[in-house]
Amino acid sequence: MRGEERSDGIGIFVAEKWVDSVVSGKRHSKRVLILKMILESRLLNVLTVYATHSGKLEEEKESFWNKVFHLLSCIPQNEMFVLAGDMNGHVGSSNVGYDRTHGGFGYRDRNADPGS
Repeated sequence: MRGEERSDGIGIFVAEKWVDSVVSGKRHSKRVLILKMILESRLLNVLTVYATHSGKLEEEKESFWNKVFHLLSCIPQNEMFVLAGDMNGHVGSSNVGYDRTHGGFGYRDRNADPGS
């Protein structure tokens, strides 16, 4: 973000041809940033996240995702959004228990979360 002091956490690079389309950028925490831009006369919200990773307390992970879902719910329905970043998900071929969020495409076994 132009003119902002460097801080820990995440950021978003914007191609030079899109810089003038940026309306605002707001850091909601060191793990969540929302960039709002105009795209073809509609507002696009780009949420970039760096999710808490394995080994962290479940309360910290739940708090992070509650914040993300709250921010998503605050975006007006007439605005578009993209959720991007490092979700720190677990990969593997099994989608047991994750039928609606994991396509079952992966290699070998799903990795475990040592923090769980």
